Amino acid sequence: MSRTVEPQTVFLKEDPDIPNNPELPVLIYPQVLGDEVPDKAAAFERHFSESGWRGTWRNGIFPYHHFHPDAHEALGIARGSVEVQIGGETGKRFKLTAGDLVVLPAGTGHKNLSASGDLQVIGSYPAGQEDYTICRSKAEVKSMPDVPRPQTDPFYGKEGPLLRAW
Repeated sequence: MSRTVEPQTVFLKEDPDIPNNPELPVLIYPQVLGDEVPDKAAAFERHFSESGWRGTWRNGIFPYHHFHPDAHEALGIARGSVEVQIGGETGKRFKLTAGDLVVLPAGTGHKNLSASGDLQVIGSYPAGQEDYTICRSKAEVKSMPDVPRPQTDPFYGKEGPLLRAW
């Protein structure tokens, strides 16, 4: 069972090394999956798939600042906890725990600052954006491509809050 939650919106300014996204906010859905969901990894995968998000993977978050200039990214925390810095060195820090979901618009920097030993993250991308590029500096991209906005919220589908926020 999932909870209906409205995400926190976080707007970020450009960082010296990370472009971030000047138009779209980061969306943080706190505890979109609660304690009553024992297999959060499978639940995130099911929600992403049913919402048309693709390229799903299980792993963690890189321990260095990076961004995807050509894809939006959903990160579901399936197990453990992580402190992430979003937006580059001048960005904001967030503590995410199992059941949280964060959606990063294309160009948004993110880095794992510290994590529990059991951290498991489920990542996914809107259909057509699953062949993404990983960049560590905006010097690697001549200009940010015009990345299409998703047609669905990665968790709630066609009626989700992402469609209102973006």
